[in-house]
Amino acid sequence: MGRSHRMKTAPLTPRRDRGLLTGYFLGLGVVMAVWGARMPAVQQAAHLSTAHLALVLLAAALGMVAGLQAGGRLAQPTHLPALLTSGAVGLAVCLALLGRCDSLPSLLTAALAFGIAHGVLDVAVNSAAVRCQIAYGRPIMSSLHAAYSIGALVGAALAAVTASTAHGTLFLVTGLVLAVAALVAATATRSLSGTHQPPAAANLGQGGARPTLSSGQLWLLGALAASCLLGEGAAADWAAVHLHSLDASTAVSAAAFALYSGGMTIGRLTGDRLTAAFGAPSVVRVGAILAAAGLATGVVTVSTPLALAGWAVFGLGLSITVPCLITAAGVGGPRAVATVAVTGYLGLLAGPALIGALAAITTLSTALLLPALLATAVAALAHRALEKPTP
Repeated sequence: MGRSHRMKTAPLTPRRDRGLLTGYFLGLGVVMAVWGARMPAVQQAAHLSTAHLALVLLAAALGMVAGLQAGGRLAQPTHLPALLTSGAVGLAVCLALLGRCDSLPSLLTAALAFGIAHGVLDVAVNSAAVRCQIAYGRPIMSSLHAAYSIGALVGAALAAVTASTAHGTLFLVTGLVLAVAALVAATATRSLSGTHQPPAAANLGQGGARPTLSSGQLWLLGALAASCLLGEGAAADWAAVHLHSLDASTAVSAAAFALYSGGMTIGRLTGDRLTAAFGAPSVVRVGAILAAAGLATGVVTVSTPLALAGWAVFGLGLSITVPCLITAAGVGGPRAVATVAVTGYLGLLAGPALIGALAAITTLSTALLLPALLATAVAALAHRALEKPTP
């Protein structure tokens, strides 16, 4: 009963901060989904070939890596509020600019800036979320990442509903709403709890000792994040193709990623309570096993319903892994968060291409066993990666 009482009465300031950070995660999800969903319109407006579009996406990816690294260096506790506001406003402005670009050079420039803003905001919001979770006194990271998933679903739905609207108009309105929301929230952002301690006191543990994160553990966290995010990239780019290879209709094929996203959202909405009850290592291990079993079952079957169920279970199993890995990296401060994020995003970016290359020399079903195998490795190494650092 005492534990239940504590869970219901989190301090007012952390609760306010949680709501604020939920808004940042939600907005980030909306922007990324709107950008991704209207990519064909961007390509058509600028008369880009597939190769040219790939260059634009590469520019955004390189910008994001640069932004993650810069954010990791800049995101000291006292700088987090400014980085959150500037990152959100910058992302909004860049999205609006992307809607106005009609040539390859302009798109490359805007995409690079868009990626930088995305990377800075990503590090800032995750670093602030780690600090908010500490102040909150119980796991909340999974629900914050759920807000990103919900935002992505909202953005995808918005893009679909406004399919007849020019993409430039959609990008402008979405960017304007995000920028105004970030500026209105700036005052509250400046008073985020836990952002006014001097850097030396940023990660104090019990008795004033500062926990340490060994370089080996840090890189292990990054490798596991890359393994999980490779699976997310595979789902985004290959789930529908996989269902189509089973002779499913276009609508049913599209449902594969929707079910995957739904499973991930449900898992993240329930993940904090599971983490509080059983601990991050156990939750990540069980989730990774579930993901591996779900995907393996889904890709070896010739049954469309089983394949759809496999993708849904894969999303459910992966849902809690990355939030737990980011939380563990947060002990090492913003630079550690940035290191894990950069390594993880390398898996996200390289995964789809790697799956495609393997599919070319084997079969798509065989290639899609790679994320399942990596999920098995995550399960095996979860306890070692997520063990408590020594003060």
